[in-house]
Amino acid sequence: MSGAGDGLSVLVVNAGSSSIKLRLLGPDDEVLATTDLHADRHGFDEDELRVFLHGDRPDVVGHRVVHGGTQFTDPTLIDDEVVAELGRLVELAPLHQPAALKGIEAVHDVLPDVASVACFDTSFHTTLPPAAFTYALPREWLRRWPIRRYGFHGLSHAYASRHVAELARADGLDVDPAALRTVVCHLGAGASLCAVKGGRSVDTTMGFTPLEGLVMATRSGSVDPGLVLWLLRDDRLSLDDLEEGLEHESGLLGLGGSKDLRDLVDGDGPDPQAAALALDVYVHRLVTSVAAMTASLGGLDLLGFTGGVGEHDAVVRSRVAQRLAYLGVALDAHRNDSADGDTDVTAPGAAVRTYVVAAREDLQIAQEARRVVAG
Repeated sequence: MSGAGDGLSVLVVNAGSSSIKLRLLGPDDEVLATTDLHADRHGFDEDELRVFLHGDRPDVVGHRVVHGGTQFTDPTLIDDEVVAELGRLVELAPLHQPAALKGIEAVHDVLPDVASVACFDTSFHTTLPPAAFTYALPREWLRRWPIRRYGFHGLSHAYASRHVAELARADGLDVDPAALRTVVCHLGAGASLCAVKGGRSVDTTMGFTPLEGLVMATRSGSVDPGLVLWLLRDDRLSLDDLEEGLEHESGLLGLGGSKDLRDLVDGDGPDPQAAALALDVYVHRLVTSVAAMTASLGGLDLLGFTGGVGEHDAVVRSRVAQRLAYLGVALDAHRNDSADGDTDVTAPGAAVRTYVVAAREDLQIAQEARRVVAG
């Protein structure tokens, strides 16, 4: 399976708390094989990885790692020192970092002689200006602890923003790439926006944790910190109950009774009024946050939708576009309703071009991994 030059085959590893997603890409990014393996707190069955590879040996392995802290601003070749440093970052991402570390360990056991590269969801956002990443907290706190807005979904935002720009240029958009202003809407179970100017992240909605920002499937998104303090006072909620509520019982599930946006759009749940409110809140937060991203950019040229909701929910895209019409966003109803994969859904004459793009973090990881091993 060895490729020539930069055309290396890549095993892309995306480890989660309950599964590990594997995708084997050939030298030209063709998908050779893909599978999801069950995982638990102990990791996953390495024999299943061996079966998946069928004896093939990729040229390089690319691991999605959620948190790179302030230490890792670029994809990084994994060695013992890097693994130790990633372990020290577990406190910043206790739900995600341990899974990535188990994936790294397991793949190393199966492929000990193959170079592995850590590709970070936070690294795309290391270009945020200080005004965008700094919390207005006591300076002593900022000196003592690694408190800042890190941002997440960076691998998805990096790919989607670049791909949207490629599609627009192919369609004849004539804008200086260094000045191109794009907002990417990564909408899935987790959701975030990214303002990208000239290929660089300049603002995003997630912050110190993935809990900040948009309303999500089960996460609250941004709430008043005074509310959090109120809930903790006088034993209203324990710290564990508060964390469980904000992370797993809020968002669409908390408001509408389902974490699946399709149920709320269709109104199939037991409480149609609650479903309608949940959808209204979701769209309101999304629209106002897109507008905030355009303020960071000084305008808007391209709008991209990606992720499970972004790719497949025409109703949400339509409602967002209607509310953003004042910015020059308008969708072609037929294209929007029938969008499948990478699709230009822009209405004729609209000032802002809007695209639906398939989420392909694997391609971003493969590109970064190849770049590292190529030196």
